[in-house]
Amino acid sequence: MMKGILKTLFTHVILIIFTVIALFPFVWIITNSFKTRVQVFAIPPVWIFEPTFTNYADLLLEGDFPSHILNSCIITLTSVSLALFLGVPAAYIFDRYRIKSKESMYFFIFTIRMGPAIAFAIPLYLICNTLGILDTHIALVLIYQTFNLPFVIWMMRGFFQEVPSEIDEAALIDGCSRMKAFFYVVLPLVKTGIFASAILSVIFSWNEFFLASVITRSVARTIPVDMPAFIGLTRIHWEKMCAAGSIAAIPVLFFALIVRKQLIRGLTLGSIKG
Repeated sequence: MMKGILKTLFTHVILIIFTVIALFPFVWIITNSFKTRVQVFAIPPVWIFEPTFTNYADLLLEGDFPSHILNSCIITLTSVSLALFLGVPAAYIFDRYRIKSKESMYFFIFTIRMGPAIAFAIPLYLICNTLGILDTHIALVLIYQTFNLPFVIWMMRGFFQEVPSEIDEAALIDGCSRMKAFFYVVLPLVKTGIFASAILSVIFSWNEFFLASVITRSVARTIPVDMPAFIGLTRIHWEKMCAAGSIAAIPVLFFALIVRKQLIRGLTLGSIKG
């Protein structure tokens, strides 16, 4: 009895310690976003203070930060929507249809996602420059979709493998076309995988820095590219950088909270196969 209580207590203590360690960076960012510049650099750190909203007001009412937020929202939502629109049916085709050299094609598509971004930077820059779409939303949408699409196909193929093909056949026997069987029968069974693929693709597109810094300048500049602007020649504006980081985290956290149940189920089921 006592042994079981001690084991449970030890487990809870370990979990609390790891939770504190995991949450400390977020707490540090949020608290510093409400501090003045003097309080940020105070030694020892100031934990009890009167919060100020000056940093947020400066970001949202002055400068181009609101336009960068809008850019990130447009590029992320468009690229992820396009990746899901193309990737989900492609994953279904890869799982259900017999295609010549299917596995070779699947491996080739997935290697695009596995490659480092720096390997694609120069070719993508030259392509965008030739097409005249540098520093535009469409450039980043197409680039992010290129990386998100293989990931969606890989994720969703594992979910479609969990759905027996007999379900499709039963729907076809009942009079459904292949298209109706896909949309009305199979797709509702893999909606958790769609949510999981969506949130992970959103995280990639929202946080991506390297390719965005290469392709954009000012018009299509996203939030991650705007972060280094707070680093000056003689000082770093930590208070404004923390405020910008807090604002940037809100959309992803909000979306993750909405689909958290589907995300957990999706990641669990999708890890069985694929």
